[in-house]
Amino acid sequence: MATRILLRHRTRAEPEPEPESDSDDSIDSIECEACGSGEADAELLLCDKCDAGYHTFCLRPILPRVPSGSWFCPSCSSTSSSCKKIPKKFPLVQTKIVDFFKIKRGSGFGQIESKKRKRKSVLTSKKKKKLLPFNPSEDPRRRLEQMASLATALTTTGTVFSNELTYVAGMAPKSANRAALEKGGMQVMSREDKETLIQCKMMMERGEWPPLLVAFDPVEGFTVEADRHIRDLTIITEYVGDVDYLRNRETDDGDSMMTLLSARDKSKSLVICPDKRSNIARFINGINNHTQDGKKKQNLKCVRFDVDGECRVLLVAIRDIRKGERLYYDYNGSEHEYPTHHFV
Repeated sequence: MATRILLRHRTRAEPEPEPESDSDDSIDSIECEACGSGEADAELLLCDKCDAGYHTFCLRPILPRVPSGSWFCPSCSSTSSSCKKIPKKFPLVQTKIVDFFKIKRGSGFGQIESKKRKRKSVLTSKKKKKLLPFNPSEDPRRRLEQMASLATALTTTGTVFSNELTYVAGMAPKSANRAALEKGGMQVMSREDKETLIQCKMMMERGEWPPLLVAFDPVEGFTVEADRHIRDLTIITEYVGDVDYLRNRETDDGDSMMTLLSARDKSKSLVICPDKRSNIARFINGINNHTQDGKKKQNLKCVRFDVDGECRVLLVAIRDIRKGERLYYDYNGSEHEYPTHHFV
């Protein structure tokens, strides 16, 4: 049973004396405080203060691996550090927001281009699994508030806004991002879906923002909510950040890394690291969809595509999402895996 104790990963707890009796029963009784299961020993952490157990994938934010230092459960960490400090809000000033997000000058910011869609074409898109562009809020001031909420989160976390994958010296070069290296192959984005993705990017460059609000939770930190009704199959955002080799990040304690390429040759596998440069995707929570509660809450799916030979990751709505609903995508990462899914 000693092996199981090690697998439960008490990171730096003081050694405990051997119990006089029924030690095996004590070990077997440890369960995750979030899901109630004692399964998945290798991913069950023990709090270094109160001994409470939590699966890495049941935490919010989810931990992609066991932390190298001491670890404290949400209850103990919030007790010891009180509540997270409320961030200073980004100024609700159009010129500052335009500059922050590098919106094109003279793009008619504040005006929504007329988009007439026939109901028949929408139904056809649904049937053929075509992706849909996001539908911006009509009110220009509301869009400013949405953008300011993201700017607040980015500045608070010291993150530079970027809406594209970035390649930095000393990390993986752009030439390493080749979808052809994917183990088992990667689904190729259709021409129609590629046009929709380009449309979403162009809308954002004009200041036509996705209807999303970044909200601050004193316990969970930043989270993302729908600010208007969002339809099934809508592109929410692309997952972006610095691209690096997985081998360089295997001991990294970052909680937001995302698989970009899962290569047959593991030394060529890539991950997206959004800690320095990113967009709203960094603040959308992953969820363990192995539980009934997780399945009920999940409203997005993480989808990887081959786009002109390069790997890209999108977060896509898998059902209609009501206004005010918090966004969650499926993230059941294990010690050696990150979330990867095909769109089916």
